Amino acid sequence: MERRFGQTTVSLHQGDITRLAVDAIVNAANTHLWMGGGVAGAIKRVGGAAIEQEAVARGPIAVGEAVATKAGALSCRHVIHAATMAQDLSTSGPAIRAATRASLRVADELGLGSIALPALGTGVGGFPLDEAAALMLEEITGYVRGPTGLVRIVLVAFNAEAAEVFSRVLEEA
Repeated sequence: MERRFGQTTVSLHQGDITRLAVDAIVNAANTHLWMGGGVAGAIKRVGGAAIEQEAVARGPIAVGEAVATKAGALSCRHVIHAATMAQDLSTSGPAIRAATRASLRVADELGLGSIALPALGTGVGGFPLDEAAALMLEEITGYVRGPTGLVRIVLVAFNAEAAEVFSRVLEEA
């Protein structure tokens, strides 16, 4: 499933974010940028510990902010670490919105054309998937209405349940 918003195509991919051919992938991070389990753990396993070392050296950052690192052994060029939660491991709608927007802004600052985002805040953060998907897509569609170099944004669903939710939200956008 994909939709076009201006010059930008927003599509859905079910599978492993670390295997996508995009310029950057987004890591749903904590404010200290430590990479534990979930998406962060997968990025660290595939891309290497140097990603976490570089990220931690750039932190801490505030909830809703994002920073970029190199991508180690990943096929993309950058990992954008978007802080959706502090050390209390809880998140909120405003944090997911801000982290989504910050990720897109960092991608533009780097001059990137494509980015992949997982369902922010829905793993360790425990935020409801359907709400996170709607908030993320609202931020993405609002962002691409302005000037951007992003021509391809991929929403990545790890499993069929998440893919179904993102597909419905994308269809309704």
